[in-house]
Order: sequence, then structure tokens, then C-alpha cells
Amino acid sequence: MKEKIQELRSIVINELKNINDLSSLDKLRVRYLGKKGEFTKILRGMGALSKEERPVIGKLVNEVREELEKRIDVIKVKLENEVKNDKLKKEKIDITLPGDKISFGHRHPLIQVVEELENVFSKMGFQIVEGPEVETVYNNFDALNSPENHPSRDKSDTFYITEDILLRTHTSPVQIRTMKEKKPPFKIVSAGRTFRFDDVDDTHSPMFHQLEGLVVDKNITMANLKHTIDMFIKELFGEEMKTRFRPHYFPFTEPSAEVDVSCLSCKGEGCEECNGTGWSMELLGCGMVHPKVLKNCEIDPDEYSGFAFGLGVDRIAMVKYGINNIRLLFENDMRFLNQF
Repeated sequence: MKEKIQELRSIVINELKNINDLSSLDKLRVRYLGKKGEFTKILRGMGALSKEERPVIGKLVNEVREELEKRIDVIKVKLENEVKNDKLKKEKIDITLPGDKISFGHRHPLIQVVEELENVFSKMGFQIVEGPEVETVYNNFDALNSPENHPSRDKSDTFYITEDILLRTHTSPVQIRTMKEKKPPFKIVSAGRTFRFDDVDDTHSPMFHQLEGLVVDKNITMANLKHTIDMFIKELFGEEMKTRFRPHYFPFTEPSAEVDVSCLSCKGEGCEECNGTGWSMELLGCGMVHPKVLKNCEIDPDEYSGFAFGLGVDRIAMVKYGINNIRLLFENDMRFLNQF
């Protein structure tokens, strides 16, 4: 029995010399030292030995097993280090090589203008609110005192989903939602996409962006509206800018006005771009909230009054950046967008 144990020891030691990978090492360990290995078989056959031989053979088997396990552990550590070193060599990065250039994105010019407008009004005490792009006909037209025969309600002008649901034609429904949900006083602005059927040309698109504002409180007058618009224009374009109010008609405001601003090129002096008038194109519409609109939102027009205004964000962006074609804002041409 002793000779067999020593012979197995020699066989294992010789085989270990030829082991070059962890898989083969593990298979050798299982074959000789595992639960069904050769040394386990010897221990199970000790029942046939005499009482005097059992402790001697048991001690010898355990000593040889312990020696072989140590040898296997040493080789295992060596092979694991070799595998780790090979992996490190393959994954080594030459930090002296120039890296790949990472292209960082930036905000779209329209988003930049929206954020700038919102910041201006936030400084003036306005709260920023949002509303859904899919609206009810009531919020989009009826509550805003829009007559049933108004051209904007035609299916040729508005994108209807059902008879009662549509894509909002302006951001004014957000004002209706605010007046229904909140009790005056409040000052809010809301920006977002709006939709109207329109042929695409240099200045028109069926999808465009608006920003609208609303103030409702006691004793609000046209003077408050004009002062707010003047402050906004000066903050946005500069202290030298002037505003001009022209009478207009909107079903949801009375009285109503359109607002022109000084020519950005000549600052009101007169040049070719403004045809010598000193005035730029119409920039926004505004007016005092119609009493019927207040009543539709359960606000007493005898106690409260308010003003509202709305402007095209796309138009502001085009004026601000000198863009002559609205298509450029939506075509995702990186040659154009990278300028901003």
C-alpha cells in the first residue's frame, strides 16, 4: 500500500510538470484528489487493512495529499498570474496616442431663444407653466371667445383628431387651464409647439413655436401691459429699443394691439432693411383679456382684469440671428446648427 501511494505521488508530480493551463490543472486535481479520485479510493479501501496498518497508511495518504495540494496551489497561482499578465498586455492602452475627438452637442437655437425668453420673464416675476399639445376644441377656441364661424376653426386651417380634439393652434389653451385651476392673482408664461395648416415657405411652417403670457389681478390696465412689453423688449434687445402699438383684433382680448419694435440693424434711424421706416416687422400680439374669457374661466370680470400677449419664438430667433428661412430651423443641417 505504501508503495502504491508513493507511486501515485510520483505520477502526479511528473504530470504537474507538463501542466500549462488552469483547465488541465483542475482536471488533474479532480482525477487524483477529488471525491472519486485515486487517493480517495485508497482511503475507502483501508477497511481491509489491519488495525496496526490503518493509522500508518491514513497518515501517509493525508501527508501526500497535503503536499500535492500545496504543489497544485503554487502552480495555480502561477498560471493565474500568467493569464492576468497576458490580458493586461492585450488591453494595454498607449496613452501617448491622440484620443478620438468627442463631439459635444449644444442646444438648438430655438431652445436657446425659449430659455432666454423664459429667463427674462422669470426675472419679471412670471411663473413658467406647460400644457399639452393635443387639446380640446373648447380650450383652444370656445373658452377663448372664438366665434364658431372664425376661419381658424375650419378643417382647412386646423389639424383635427376628432370633432372635439385637435392639435393646438396656439399656446393660449394653457392660459385657459391656468385660469380654471388657479385663483388670481397670477403671472404666467408658457412656450411650446403649435400647429396650423400652412404652406411651407421662407417664413411659414405648419409647426412652429409660440410663447404666451398672462397676468390676472385686480386693477390691471393697458398701462401695465405696455410697461411689461417695453421692459421685455429692452431686456431682450437692448435699452435703445422702442416699441410701437397698433390697434388690432383678437377674439380673446379687448382692446387688442400688435407691437412693432425698432429695426435691429439701424436702431430706429432708418436703413435699407426697414425701408427707411426705422421699424422692424410686427413682433407680437397683445391686449386686455376679454371679459367673456374671464367669465368662461369663472373669474369675475368686475373684480379682476388682466392682459395677455403672444409671440412667435421662431420669428424672434430669425430676427435675433439674422435667419432668412424658417426651414433652416427644422432641417437638422449640422452646417447650420453648428453656428450656434
